[in-house]
Formats: sequence, structure tokens, C-alpha cells
Amino acid sequence: MKNVQDQTIVVLGLAKSGVAVAKLLHRFGAHVVVNDQKPREQANGIEELEALGIEVITGHHPDNIVHSGVALVVKNPGIPYEAAPVAKALSLGIPVVTEVEIAYQLSKAPIIGITGSNGKTTTTTLVGLILQQAAVDAVVGGNIGTVLCELAEKVTADQYLVAELSSFQLMGTQAFRPHIAALLNLYPAHLDYHHGMEQYLAAKMKIFANQTADDFAIVPYDQPELRGNFEHLAAQTYYFSKQQKVSPGVYVEADKIWFSSHSGAVEEIMPVAQLSVPHLDNALAAIAICKLAGADNESIVQVLSTFPGVEHRMEYVDTVNGVKYYNDSKATNPEAASRAIQAFSEPVVLIAGGLDRGVDFHELVPLFKQHLKALIALGQTGEILMARAAEAGISERILVDTVDNAVLAAASIAKPGDVVLLSPACASWDMFPSFEVRGSMFKDGVHRLKTSLA
Repeated sequence: MKNVQDQTIVVLGLAKSGVAVAKLLHRFGAHVVVNDQKPREQANGIEELEALGIEVITGHHPDNIVHSGVALVVKNPGIPYEAAPVAKALSLGIPVVTEVEIAYQLSKAPIIGITGSNGKTTTTTLVGLILQQAAVDAVVGGNIGTVLCELAEKVTADQYLVAELSSFQLMGTQAFRPHIAALLNLYPAHLDYHHGMEQYLAAKMKIFANQTADDFAIVPYDQPELRGNFEHLAAQTYYFSKQQKVSPGVYVEADKIWFSSHSGAVEEIMPVAQLSVPHLDNALAAIAICKLAGADNESIVQVLSTFPGVEHRMEYVDTVNGVKYYNDSKATNPEAASRAIQAFSEPVVLIAGGLDRGVDFHELVPLFKQHLKALIALGQTGEILMARAAEAGISERILVDTVDNAVLAAASIAKPGDVVLLSPACASWDMFPSFEVRGSMFKDGVHRLKTSLA
């Protein structure tokens, strides 16, 4: 970080990470210029930055914002590489990174990095809780909670920095090297940004790119199409699997979870039935990470048997008239919804639908046949999902226009012992500003339903 002193650095994007990294670089003596395409009145943090003497330009990307005198561009992860200032920086040979790279350069603590298409937040949260229970000093941030570079400035060498990482963040890394790196799964997502699965996979695999034999890579065994990418990793590789005994790694056998070390030693962790975590694979990955970070089995069992879940991610809301209601609003793609549906043995009344991104949802038809009692559809994709439910032979199909009406429609169908699951399989932006708003409206609807029946 000493090398940034007196260097001109352009920060693109005024989200939380942009504000945090701009302040940090300024403290280290860089000449920082922040640029955001949004109008000034829609951007956050401007007054705080300007009070520090940091130049902030909003409303457009000036043609000369990036020039040969710029030493580094730090971009918001969501800004595409085709954006004019990013493309210009790359054409001039100027490094373009995300805030995660700055955090790595700054952190004295070893990093635990967790990525994947689905389950990142739940797994990262589990790891933080288990390490805390085991008295292993760790702080959690990144794509969840506090911006990573804010934590990196404070952590010490005897702590762990646990980071949830998106493909967008990982694309902007160069030297980034987590001591423990986990890829949970990979399904089609963000392909408009990555221009296809090949680039998406390459972005995720950057989490392992700089690891050495002193590091650990934790990868999924149950996606055989990915295994070839893990054969030549430099790090010590651990698999996790629900279907197969793996060594070294974490696996299920005889309805119990087992850990196998590189030395070949095998130990029982806990019975599967004792888990409170809805997705078994998230628990398996968390166990692998925490065992390698030094957590004891008692702490692992304590957390995994009592974990209440993360808001909007298979979150138990309430039981009304013997029907359990779950909020999985974060399920913004069909793969996430598939995982949620398969988590239940009870009949499921599914509430789904949202932004239309051209997905046909044919992969959901077999799951609908096997698990669904009824479908309540809404949003731009409501009609498409109704058609898929008809293909699956689901006779009870209702198209609604609001989340409140979806809750009422589900309640009119569900019987004691059933599950009502909001797992939309779509982004929320056709009707809501975020998946959090959508999930909160669902929870409010459930609570109103319970009150009305009291």
C-alpha cells in the first residue's frame, strides 16, 4: 500500500465499496478521483468524500477521467468491463481491480474466501458462527456486511478474515490469495455480464489462482462437469459431497457426516438428522472450511444444529394453521429455487415468478411433478411458470398480481403439514426494488394472515 502514495487512482462507482476504498486510498496518500454515472442527488457518500478533499465527479463518465497518468482504476464490481473508462484503462495497460484486491494487499490476516452461484451468504454466515463458537478469532465481510477493505485495515495476523465473494469481485483480482478458498457450486447466472458460462467459470476459478501448496481449496464433488477444473489446483484440495465418500473431504455415509483428512484419518462429525440447516451441501462446505481453520467438532455441531437461517434465504417465517411458511426471496434463478423445493419432504405450495430474462423454466417441470401441491405465480414470468406447472400436471395453479394476494391464495390451498414456499426463481426488479423488499412483503403478509385468523 506504500506504493499508492502520490499516485492518481480513479475509483469508479459510489456504492459502499467505492466510498470505503476511496477513503482508504486517500489515507495512504493517493490522489483519488471518484466517478459515478448517477446524478449527484442519487449518489451516497459524496459530502463525506469531498470533506476529505477527494474529488467526486457525478452524472457522467468524462472522456478524460482515465488517462496515461492514472496508476490504477478501482471499479465497483457491477460496472461492466465494456464501460468506457474501464475499457480505456485496459487499452492503456492500467490495472483495473475491485476493492477485494485492495483488501488483500492490506490484510495481515489470512483470508477465507467463499464463492458460488448459490448458498454463499448462508455458508459464510455459518463459518463465522462456527469459528466464533470455537473461539477461533475471525471477522466476516465482503459481499455480506462490512466492506472487506474496511475490515482488512484492522485485522491482525492471528485472526481470519472471512469473505463472501461474487464473480464480479473476483474478476477484478490479480494477486488475491485466500488461505482457504471454497467454490460451492456453479450454475448459469449473470451470463449477461460474463457473456457465457466459460467466462463465468473463469471468474469463479480466480479464487484459487494464486494459492500454493500451503493453502486449501474446497470444491464440490457432486457437479462432475466441474471436476476437471480442480485436478491441477496448487492448493491442497478437499471435496464435499452428499452422494459419494470422498477423501480428503466431507461427505455423507449411513446418514452421518464424516470428515476425512489428507492423512487419511476419518472422523464422524454429526448425524444428518441433527442439522437445522436447510441445504446439506452448505453445511458440508462449512464443515470443511472450519475444520481446516481449527474449529472443534463440538462447536460445529452446536452451530449446525441450532442455526436459525439467514433472512430471505430459506428463512422460516411462521406456522399458521399447521402450515409452515418459508421466505426464500433470494432464490433469483431456477437453480436456487430447485434447491429450495428439494429441501422439503412435505407437499409444497410454491410462490414463484418475477423479472423475465428469457428463461423457459423447463428444468423445473420434474421437480414440480415430484414436490408441488400447487403453484401461485406472479410477475412477468407468471404465465410461463403457469404453463410449466400445467406440463407437470399441477391442477391447482393461481396467477396473482401482488405478494399479499399470493399469501392469501396459498393459504386457501395449503393444509396442515404442508409448506408454503416463496422461492421466485427470478429477480425481483419487475415489481420490487430488491429481493429483500419482496421477502419482507411476503413475511408481512404471513404475519397479517396469522393475525386475521387469531
